[in-house]
Amino acid sequence: MSQQLNRTLGLGAAVATGVGIVVSSSALVSLGQGFGAGGKGFIIAMFAALILNLFVVFSFAELSGMIPVAGGINHYTLPAMGRFIGMISVISGYVLVTIFSGSAEAGIAGIIFTDVFAPWLHPTVVSIAITALLGVINILGIRAYSWTQIVLTMILIGSTIVLGIMGLTGTGVSGEPVETSFKFNEMGWGVFGLTALAIWLFIGVEFVTPLAEEIKKPKIYIPLAMGLSLFVILIADILFGLASVKYVPLGTLAESASPHVDFASAMLGRPGQTWMGLVAIIATTSTLNTLICSISRMLYGMGLNGQLPKIFGKTSRFGTPYAAIITLCMLFVIFLLMGITTGETIVTFILAGCFCWVVTYIIAHVDVIILRIKYPSARRSFKSPLGITFQVIGIMGMIYVLFNMHPDPVIQGEIYKYSLLFLALTIIYSAIWVKFVMKKPLFETTPLEELTAELDEDSENVSNIV
Repeated sequence: MSQQLNRTLGLGAAVATGVGIVVSSSALVSLGQGFGAGGKGFIIAMFAALILNLFVVFSFAELSGMIPVAGGINHYTLPAMGRFIGMISVISGYVLVTIFSGSAEAGIAGIIFTDVFAPWLHPTVVSIAITALLGVINILGIRAYSWTQIVLTMILIGSTIVLGIMGLTGTGVSGEPVETSFKFNEMGWGVFGLTALAIWLFIGVEFVTPLAEEIKKPKIYIPLAMGLSLFVILIADILFGLASVKYVPLGTLAESASPHVDFASAMLGRPGQTWMGLVAIIATTSTLNTLICSISRMLYGMGLNGQLPKIFGKTSRFGTPYAAIITLCMLFVIFLLMGITTGETIVTFILAGCFCWVVTYIIAHVDVIILRIKYPSARRSFKSPLGITFQVIGIMGMIYVLFNMHPDPVIQGEIYKYSLLFLALTIIYSAIWVKFVMKKPLFETTPLEELTAELDEDSENVSNIV
């Protein structure tokens, strides 16, 4: 473990990271469309998705407790399946997702800002400015990131909850409720078909784990932060969703590209549209901030391990992986300038990236199973209950999601096309890098003792993380 990263983040910043990456503009769209498709019964699909993500939390908490370093899933996979699979898990499941979804979120923030507040500005200019600002904040240090993230998350979740309560109670509302005589769950068992949509409301809380070298008590705060993030998101989304179906017809929610804005406008008129515009901008900014911070730590860990050029393993005088942060921001800007993230195909690209993300979740579950067999007596600050039961169920659930990415078979076909392309490119790059640059066997594993050696050598660090 590198001693260049500073252990300064508390539980609040960790929770803000978990919540901030999940509650994005795309998640708000999924929430509205989910309630539009399933009515109040969508809550059942939300609980099913929550359970699957809770199993993911169990796996990541156990892995992080065994190997509390900045590399995240890559380092967890090294002792289980080796460098090759480790690189695939990070590049396909996180880096590619970040390039597309991060630039998309930046693009959305620019569009909303110009639509609501400054129609004379070009959206791309705003998007690049936000990206540059967040890049500077992340380079200036983890404290700058944490305070920014805490403030953004408090405003974001606070607004979501307040709007939900206002809608359900009618307090301060100017709009009129629509007819809500439908049953709680008119879809019956078919509501579980919306689980794949609902899972995107929670996916990403494991972004807390790459900050393991910068969180004060990672073995306690990481699993706690991930669990708290899931339940905070659940409560906020349920309140917001139930209020949405009270003021907007289900069909409108299901077909709208911005159902959250439709709800706020129907409930509060122009002030609601402005408020939700601010919330949407904060949501995208919060997501982008977390992506830059967490993914840069994954790239940093890969740089230290020789899986990327060495410059990625270096830090600035502020103790931040500057090369990875600058690279990510530059990629976002390039995609913004290319116009890819504002086209109609961006939803397909994001879902294709999410396909790879789910594959990474499956890898995490498999890591736990293999490490339980290879290192049954290894020190685990958190141990997933009931043996490997939740990992097996989690793998089955994620496979179900992979085969139910979208209800439209045409769009689903496009998602699979790009997903397989992403995975193929990742596999080819990872194989070439490990075999010919690192000159290592593809599936050679790294002993667990080697990964945790520096933790054991530094008694002060041990006292901080136990």
